[in-house]
Amino acid sequence: MTPPSTTSRVSRRHFLAAGAAGAATAGALFQTKEAGAQQSAASAIVRPPEGKRLLLSCKLTMITKQANGRDLSLAERLTLAGEAGFDGVDLDEAGSISADQAREAVAQSGVFVHNAINHAHWQQRFTSANEAERAQALANLEHCLRVSHAAGGSGVLLVPGGGGDGSEDAIVERSIEWISRALPLAASLGQRILFENVWNRMFYDHDAPPEQGAERWAAYVDAFNSPWVGMYHDLGNHWKYGNPADWVRTFGHRAVKFDMKGFNRATNSWAEIGEGDLPWGEVREALDDINFHGWLTAEVGGGGVDRLTVVRQQMERVLGLA
Repeated sequence: MTPPSTTSRVSRRHFLAAGAAGAATAGALFQTKEAGAQQSAASAIVRPPEGKRLLLSCKLTMITKQANGRDLSLAERLTLAGEAGFDGVDLDEAGSISADQAREAVAQSGVFVHNAINHAHWQQRFTSANEAERAQALANLEHCLRVSHAAGGSGVLLVPGGGGDGSEDAIVERSIEWISRALPLAASLGQRILFENVWNRMFYDHDAPPEQGAERWAAYVDAFNSPWVGMYHDLGNHWKYGNPADWVRTFGHRAVKFDMKGFNRATNSWAEIGEGDLPWGEVREALDDINFHGWLTAEVGGGGVDRLTVVRQQMERVLGLA
């Protein structure tokens, strides 16, 4: 066998050296690009203001969908909330928004999204006697958990069902069984499943006097025995049935977030935040008593920047922030 020539050996050494240099260059380029991508991703992280005890938000559905004769994008609508002075937005149209869309809108607008909601929870209920409806409710909840996580939020507001779906024992058993199926996903994504007290005839008597307490609601939360379940307490919804300050104290640590609206017992009608007869002074004291830190979200009539600014100012006044 003829040994390789000196020229062949040199050529081979040159090839190997060139290949090594090329690999090193490619590796360096890859590391540079990766570092650039990481830096870009880090700079795109959107955070709410830091150091505030109470963070103010509005519902996405409060933000106008059109301006200057055209439809606004999700990012543009979030931007309006930021211009009105809100610390963030509750994405309560999450049923029609993908996780990617939510993430991109937050990055483009620079406005934080702290929560997600799918209003289909009124139709597809965890308390339904129909298993197909409960399965769809679970799919809806899981979608919202993913959307909130993608947006940077920390929870999903859920109406767990309706009192008309059966006896209290039956609806509690059904809803706990099916909502619990979402707990592994909630835990893996770091999202809380938060129940809202609404006029759904669950855990209160719709026709009884207004001296009702929140003990049945609190017991329902405790029945899950999970740190990933809590309350998104609407302060205005049950002023008709009980003192919201008492409810705040009963919920205590279970109350993770709050909705805000006004209500007038005298006229049995909704009101602007700060109008009507809801005892906001007592509510402030109760929030202090439970050492609440976190999000409070307006749920009233909305509009453009001017209207949203008015709502934000109303919230600040009743919370003693103005």
